[in-house]
Amino acid sequence: MNENKNKLFKSGIFGLVVADALGVPYEFKSRSFCEKYPLEDMIGFGTYNQEPGTWSDDSSLALATVDGLTYSLNSNKDKIGEEASDLDILDIIDYEDIMEKFCKWFDDAEYSPHGEVFDYGGTTASGIYNFKDGCEAILSGGVSGSDNGNGSLMRILPIAYFIYFLSQKYSFSMEDQMKVIHNLSSLTHRHRRSQMACGIYVLIAIGLLKNVFEEDNKSSLAELIEYGIQSAKEYYCTNDAFKKELHHFERILYEDIKNLPKNYIRGRGYVVASLEASLWCLLNNDSYKETSLAAVNLGEDTDTTAAIAGGLAGIYYGYEDIPEHWLGQIAKFDYIDELIDDFANSL
Repeated sequence: MNENKNKLFKSGIFGLVVADALGVPYEFKSRSFCEKYPLEDMIGFGTYNQEPGTWSDDSSLALATVDGLTYSLNSNKDKIGEEASDLDILDIIDYEDIMEKFCKWFDDAEYSPHGEVFDYGGTTASGIYNFKDGCEAILSGGVSGSDNGNGSLMRILPIAYFIYFLSQKYSFSMEDQMKVIHNLSSLTHRHRRSQMACGIYVLIAIGLLKNVFEEDNKSSLAELIEYGIQSAKEYYCTNDAFKKELHHFERILYEDIKNLPKNYIRGRGYVVASLEASLWCLLNNDSYKETSLAAVNLGEDTDTTAAIAGGLAGIYYGYEDIPEHWLGQIAKFDYIDELIDDFANSL
Protein backbone atom coordinates (compact mmCIF):
# COMPACT_ATOMS: atom_id res chain seq x y z
CA MET A 1 0.00 0.00 0.00
CA ASN A 2 1.21 3.51 -0.82
CA GLU A 3 2.84 4.99 2.29
CA ASN A 4 1.20 8.38 1.75
CA LYS A 5 -2.20 6.74 1.49
CA ASN A 6 -1.51 4.79 4.69
CA LYS A 7 -0.65 7.98 6.57
CA LEU A 8 -3.70 9.76 5.19
CA PHE A 9 -5.99 7.11 6.66
CA LYS A 10 -4.18 7.21 9.99
CA SER A 11 -4.19 11.00 10.13
CA GLY A 12 -7.96 11.31 10.15
CA ILE A 13 -8.94 8.23 12.14
CA PHE A 14 -6.25 8.65 14.78
CA GLY A 15 -6.94 12.37 14.70
CA LEU A 16 -10.48 11.58 15.79
CA VAL A 17 -9.48 9.00 18.42
CA VAL A 18 -6.72 11.07 20.03
CA ALA A 19 -8.91 14.16 20.30
CA ASP A 20 -11.72 12.05 21.74
CA ALA A 21 -9.34 10.73 24.41
CA LEU A 22 -8.22 14.28 25.21
CA GLY A 23 -11.81 15.26 25.91
CA VAL A 24 -12.92 12.27 27.99
CA PRO A 25 -11.59 13.55 31.35
CA TYR A 26 -13.23 16.97 30.81
CA GLU A 27 -16.65 15.84 29.59
CA PHE A 28 -19.49 17.90 31.11
CA LYS A 29 -17.07 20.47 32.54
CA SER A 30 -18.42 24.00 32.28
CA ARG A 31 -16.91 26.74 30.14
CA SER A 32 -15.96 28.63 33.29
CA PHE A 33 -14.15 25.57 34.66
CA CYS A 34 -12.24 25.15 31.40
CA GLU A 35 -11.27 28.81 31.38
CA LYS A 36 -9.99 28.56 34.95
CA TYR A 37 -8.29 25.19 34.48
CA PRO A 38 -7.68 24.84 30.72
CA LEU A 39 -6.61 21.45 29.44
CA GLU A 40 -3.05 21.67 28.14
CA ASP A 41 -2.05 18.04 27.61
CA MET A 42 -3.33 14.47 27.62
CA ILE A 43 -4.49 13.58 31.13
CA GLY A 44 -6.47 10.79 32.72
CA PHE A 45 -9.24 10.14 35.23
CA GLY A 46 -11.53 13.16 35.53
CA THR A 47 -15.19 12.65 34.63
CA TYR A 48 -15.12 8.89 34.10
CA ASN A 49 -12.04 8.00 36.16
CA GLN A 50 -10.38 6.49 33.09
CA GLU A 51 -6.67 6.13 32.37
CA PRO A 52 -4.96 8.63 30.05
CA GLY A 53 -5.53 7.74 26.40
CA THR A 54 -8.96 6.21 26.98
CA TRP A 55 -11.35 6.97 24.14
CA SER A 56 -15.13 6.96 24.31
CA ASP A 57 -18.18 5.83 22.32
CA ASP A 58 -17.26 8.39 19.65
CA SER A 59 -14.20 6.40 18.65
CA SER A 60 -15.80 3.01 19.35
CA LEU A 61 -18.59 3.67 16.86
CA ALA A 62 -16.22 5.24 14.33
CA LEU A 63 -14.02 2.14 14.54
CA ALA A 64 -17.03 -0.15 14.25
CA THR A 65 -17.94 1.83 11.13
CA VAL A 66 -14.42 1.39 9.77
CA ASP A 67 -14.69 -2.36 10.36
CA GLY A 68 -18.16 -2.50 8.81
CA LEU A 69 -17.08 -0.62 5.69
CA THR A 70 -14.08 -2.93 5.36
CA TYR A 71 -16.42 -5.90 5.52
CA SER A 72 -18.65 -4.33 2.87
CA LEU A 73 -15.70 -3.82 0.55
CA ASN A 74 -14.32 -7.32 1.03
CA SER A 75 -17.76 -8.82 0.49
CA ASN A 76 -18.11 -7.04 -2.85
CA LYS A 77 -14.73 -7.74 -4.40
CA ASP A 78 -16.42 -9.12 -7.51
CA LYS A 79 -18.20 -5.77 -8.01
CA ILE A 80 -15.12 -3.66 -7.23
CA GLY A 81 -12.59 -5.73 -9.20
CA GLU A 82 -10.38 -4.53 -12.01
CA GLU A 83 -12.81 -5.82 -14.64
CA ALA A 84 -15.77 -3.88 -13.29
CA SER A 85 -16.75 -1.02 -15.58
CA ASP A 86 -19.37 0.50 -13.30
CA LEU A 87 -20.22 0.47 -9.62
CA ASP A 88 -23.36 1.41 -7.72
CA ILE A 89 -22.17 2.85 -4.42
CA LEU A 90 -25.66 2.38 -2.99
CA ASP A 91 -25.39 -1.35 -3.53
CA ILE A 92 -22.19 -2.21 -1.70
CA ILE A 93 -22.57 -0.99 1.88
CA ASP A 94 -23.91 -3.60 4.29
CA TYR A 95 -25.74 -1.40 6.78
CA GLU A 96 -27.09 -4.46 8.59
CA ASP A 97 -23.53 -5.60 9.30
CA ILE A 98 -22.54 -2.16 10.56
CA MET A 99 -25.50 -2.17 12.93
CA GLU A 100 -24.56 -5.67 14.10
CA LYS A 101 -21.16 -4.26 14.95
CA PHE A 102 -22.79 -1.40 16.84
CA CYS A 103 -24.74 -4.02 18.81
CA LYS A 104 -21.52 -5.89 19.61
CA TRP A 105 -20.11 -2.67 21.00
CA PHE A 106 -23.26 -1.89 22.99
CA ASP A 107 -23.83 -5.42 24.34
CA ASP A 108 -20.33 -6.90 24.53
CA ALA A 109 -18.03 -3.87 24.64
CA GLU A 110 -16.29 -4.75 21.39
CA TYR A 111 -14.49 -1.79 19.83
CA SER A 112 -13.98 -0.38 23.33
CA PRO A 113 -10.67 0.65 24.93
CA HIS A 114 -10.90 -1.41 28.13
CA GLY A 115 -13.72 -3.91 27.67
CA GLU A 116 -16.47 -1.72 29.07
CA VAL A 117 -18.94 0.82 27.69
CA PHE A 118 -18.88 3.81 30.01
CA ASP A 119 -20.67 6.42 27.90
CA TYR A 120 -23.30 6.53 25.16
CA GLY A 121 -26.10 8.75 23.92
CA GLY A 122 -29.78 8.03 24.33
CA THR A 123 -30.61 8.40 20.63
CA THR A 124 -27.81 6.02 19.68
CA ALA A 125 -29.08 3.49 22.20
CA SER A 126 -32.63 3.83 20.88
CA GLY A 127 -31.47 3.18 17.32
CA ILE A 128 -29.65 0.05 18.43
CA TYR A 129 -32.70 -1.17 20.37
CA ASN A 130 -34.91 -0.53 17.33
CA PHE A 131 -32.59 -2.60 15.17
CA LYS A 132 -32.48 -5.42 17.71
CA ASP A 133 -36.29 -5.37 17.74
CA GLY A 134 -36.34 -6.09 14.01
CA CYS A 135 -36.21 -2.66 12.38
CA GLU A 136 -34.34 -2.33 9.09
CA ALA A 137 -30.90 -0.84 9.73
CA ILE A 138 -31.34 2.42 7.80
CA LEU A 139 -34.76 2.94 9.39
CA SER A 140 -33.58 2.39 12.97
CA GLY A 141 -32.61 5.96 13.82
CA GLY A 142 -34.86 8.46 15.53
CA VAL A 143 -36.72 11.06 13.45
CA SER A 144 -38.02 13.54 16.03
CA GLY A 145 -36.55 16.96 16.67
CA SER A 146 -35.18 15.72 19.99
CA ASP A 147 -33.17 13.04 18.16
CA ASN A 148 -30.64 15.55 16.84
CA GLY A 149 -27.74 14.83 19.12
CA ASN A 150 -24.25 14.51 17.68
CA GLY A 151 -24.13 10.70 17.79
CA SER A 152 -23.97 10.14 14.03
CA LEU A 153 -21.74 13.14 13.29
CA MET A 154 -19.09 11.86 15.68
CA ARG A 155 -18.70 8.56 13.78
CA ILE A 156 -19.34 9.62 10.17
CA LEU A 157 -15.75 10.39 9.09
CA PRO A 158 -14.87 6.92 7.67
CA ILE A 159 -17.46 7.29 4.88
CA ALA A 160 -15.45 10.23 3.52
CA TYR A 161 -12.53 7.87 2.87
CA PHE A 162 -14.90 5.29 1.38
CA ILE A 163 -16.44 7.75 -1.07
CA TYR A 164 -13.22 9.58 -1.94
CA PHE A 165 -11.05 6.56 -2.70
CA LEU A 166 -13.71 4.68 -4.65
CA SER A 167 -14.23 7.89 -6.61
CA GLN A 168 -10.66 7.54 -7.88
CA LYS A 169 -11.90 4.69 -10.04
CA TYR A 170 -15.65 5.19 -10.39
CA SER A 171 -17.91 8.16 -11.02
CA PHE A 172 -20.69 8.58 -8.46
CA SER A 173 -23.46 11.14 -8.70
CA MET A 174 -23.72 13.73 -5.94
CA GLU A 175 -27.17 12.38 -5.15
CA ASP A 176 -25.83 8.86 -4.57
CA GLN A 177 -22.91 10.11 -2.46
CA MET A 178 -25.22 12.13 -0.26
CA LYS A 179 -27.67 9.26 0.07
CA VAL A 180 -24.88 7.00 1.35
CA ILE A 181 -23.93 9.62 3.96
CA HIS A 182 -27.54 10.11 5.01
CA ASN A 183 -28.11 6.34 5.23
CA LEU A 184 -25.11 5.92 7.50
CA SER A 185 -26.38 8.68 9.78
CA SER A 186 -29.84 7.09 9.77
CA LEU A 187 -28.65 3.97 11.55
CA THR A 188 -29.07 5.94 14.77
CA HIS A 189 -30.01 9.51 13.71
CA ARG A 190 -32.52 9.65 10.84
CA HIS A 191 -33.78 13.22 11.23
CA ARG A 192 -32.99 15.44 8.24
CA ARG A 193 -31.02 17.82 10.46
CA SER A 194 -28.60 15.13 11.58
CA GLN A 195 -28.27 13.86 8.01
CA MET A 196 -27.53 17.38 6.83
CA ALA A 197 -24.87 17.99 9.48
CA CYS A 198 -23.18 14.75 8.43
CA GLY A 199 -23.42 15.77 4.77
CA ILE A 200 -21.73 19.13 5.35
CA TYR A 201 -19.00 17.52 7.44
CA VAL A 202 -18.25 14.72 4.98
CA LEU A 203 -18.10 17.07 1.99
CA ILE A 204 -15.53 19.13 3.89
CA ALA A 205 -13.58 15.96 4.74
CA ILE A 206 -13.58 14.78 1.12
CA GLY A 207 -12.17 18.15 0.07
CA LEU A 208 -9.42 17.85 2.66
CA LEU A 209 -8.55 14.33 1.49
CA LYS A 210 -8.34 15.49 -2.12
CA ASN A 211 -6.18 18.44 -1.15
CA VAL A 212 -3.66 16.25 0.66
CA PHE A 213 -3.66 13.19 -1.60
CA GLU A 214 -3.81 14.90 -4.98
CA GLU A 215 -2.67 18.47 -4.51
CA ASP A 216 -0.18 18.35 -1.62
CA ASN A 217 -1.81 20.98 0.61
CA LYS A 218 -2.11 23.69 -2.03
CA SER A 219 -5.19 25.26 -0.44
CA SER A 220 -5.62 26.79 3.00
CA LEU A 221 -7.82 25.12 5.59
CA ALA A 222 -10.23 28.07 5.46
CA GLU A 223 -10.53 27.75 1.68
CA LEU A 224 -11.20 24.02 1.89
CA ILE A 225 -13.83 24.40 4.59
CA GLU A 226 -15.54 27.13 2.56
CA TYR A 227 -15.47 24.95 -0.55
CA GLY A 228 -17.06 22.06 1.33
CA ILE A 229 -19.73 24.34 2.77
CA GLN A 230 -20.50 25.77 -0.67
CA SER A 231 -20.81 22.27 -2.13
CA ALA A 232 -23.22 21.36 0.65
CA LYS A 233 -25.19 24.56 0.11
CA GLU A 234 -25.59 23.84 -3.59
CA TYR A 235 -26.98 20.40 -2.79
CA TYR A 236 -29.23 21.18 0.15
CA CYS A 237 -30.65 24.46 -1.13
CA THR A 238 -32.00 22.69 -4.21
CA ASN A 239 -33.30 19.64 -2.36
CA ASP A 240 -36.89 20.05 -1.20
CA ALA A 241 -36.49 17.40 1.49
CA PHE A 242 -33.96 19.58 3.34
CA LYS A 243 -35.23 23.12 2.74
CA LYS A 244 -37.01 23.26 6.10
CA GLU A 245 -33.69 22.54 7.82
CA LEU A 246 -31.63 25.26 6.17
CA HIS A 247 -32.31 27.93 8.78
CA HIS A 248 -30.78 25.73 11.50
CA PHE A 249 -27.46 25.93 9.64
CA GLU A 250 -27.59 29.65 8.89
CA ARG A 251 -24.39 30.47 10.79
CA ILE A 252 -22.48 27.78 8.88
CA LEU A 253 -23.97 28.33 5.42
CA TYR A 254 -24.38 32.09 5.36
CA GLU A 255 -22.23 33.71 8.05
CA ASP A 256 -18.52 34.04 8.79
CA ILE A 257 -18.40 31.44 11.55
CA LYS A 258 -14.67 31.95 12.12
CA ASN A 259 -15.24 35.45 13.43
CA LEU A 260 -18.16 34.70 15.70
CA PRO A 261 -17.30 35.57 19.32
CA LYS A 262 -16.37 32.58 21.45
CA ASN A 263 -19.42 33.10 23.67
CA TYR A 264 -21.61 32.40 20.60
CA ILE A 265 -20.05 28.94 20.29
CA ARG A 266 -21.19 25.99 22.43
CA GLY A 267 -19.53 22.60 22.65
CA ARG A 268 -22.79 20.89 23.56
CA GLY A 269 -24.39 17.67 22.36
CA TYR A 270 -26.79 19.22 19.81
CA VAL A 271 -25.62 18.25 16.33
CA VAL A 272 -25.67 21.76 14.83
CA ALA A 273 -23.84 23.23 17.82
CA SER A 274 -21.22 20.46 17.58
CA LEU A 275 -20.61 21.14 13.92
CA GLU A 276 -20.39 24.90 14.50
CA ALA A 277 -17.99 24.46 17.42
CA SER A 278 -15.75 22.08 15.49
CA LEU A 279 -15.51 24.37 12.47
CA TRP A 280 -14.90 27.39 14.72
CA CYS A 281 -11.98 25.60 16.41
CA LEU A 282 -10.53 24.51 13.07
CA LEU A 283 -10.72 28.01 11.64
CA ASN A 284 -9.23 29.74 14.68
CA ASN A 285 -6.21 27.53 15.26
CA ASP A 286 -3.12 26.53 13.29
CA SER A 287 -2.21 22.98 14.30
CA TYR A 288 -3.73 19.67 15.30
CA LYS A 289 -2.75 20.19 18.93
CA GLU A 290 -4.16 23.71 19.20
CA THR A 291 -7.41 22.74 17.46
CA SER A 292 -8.05 19.69 19.65
CA LEU A 293 -7.28 21.49 22.90
CA ALA A 294 -9.44 24.45 21.89
CA ALA A 295 -12.35 22.07 21.25
CA VAL A 296 -12.01 20.48 24.70
CA ASN A 297 -11.72 23.86 26.39
CA LEU A 298 -15.09 24.96 25.05
CA GLY A 299 -16.51 22.69 27.76
CA GLU A 300 -19.66 20.55 27.87
CA ASP A 301 -19.53 17.65 25.36
CA THR A 302 -15.77 17.89 25.19
CA ASP A 303 -14.86 14.49 23.81
CA THR A 304 -17.27 14.67 20.90
CA THR A 305 -16.51 18.25 19.89
CA ALA A 306 -12.83 17.38 19.94
CA ALA A 307 -13.34 14.13 18.00
CA ILE A 308 -15.31 15.89 15.26
CA ALA A 309 -12.72 18.66 14.94
CA GLY A 310 -9.78 16.32 15.45
CA GLY A 311 -10.66 14.08 12.53
CA LEU A 312 -10.56 16.99 10.09
CA ALA A 313 -7.51 18.56 11.73
CA GLY A 314 -5.68 15.26 11.48
CA ILE A 315 -6.34 15.02 7.75
CA TYR A 316 -5.25 18.58 7.04
CA TYR A 317 -2.18 18.83 9.26
CA GLY A 318 -1.10 15.20 8.84
CA TYR A 319 -0.33 12.26 11.06
CA GLU A 320 3.07 13.70 11.94
CA ASP A 321 1.39 16.75 13.52
CA ILE A 322 -0.43 14.65 16.12
CA PRO A 323 1.82 14.82 19.21
CA GLU A 324 3.77 11.59 19.46
CA HIS A 325 3.37 11.37 23.22
CA TRP A 326 -0.41 11.59 22.80
CA LEU A 327 -0.39 8.75 20.30
CA GLY A 328 1.81 6.76 22.65
CA GLN A 329 -0.84 6.88 25.38
CA ILE A 330 -3.79 5.76 23.24
CA ALA A 331 -5.40 2.56 24.50
CA LYS A 332 -5.20 -0.36 22.04
CA PHE A 333 -3.09 1.62 19.61
CA ASP A 334 -2.04 -1.49 17.66
CA TYR A 335 -5.64 -2.69 17.44
CA ILE A 336 -6.77 0.63 15.97
CA ASP A 337 -3.77 0.67 13.65
CA GLU A 338 -4.71 -2.75 12.30
CA LEU A 339 -8.35 -1.77 11.71
CA ILE A 340 -7.16 1.27 9.77
CA ASP A 341 -4.68 -0.76 7.72
CA ASP A 342 -7.37 -3.29 6.82
CA PHE A 343 -9.70 -0.48 5.75
CA ALA A 344 -7.02 1.23 3.68
CA ASN A 345 -6.00 -2.02 2.02
CA SER A 346 -9.61 -2.85 1.15
CA LEU A 347 -9.87 0.49 -0.68
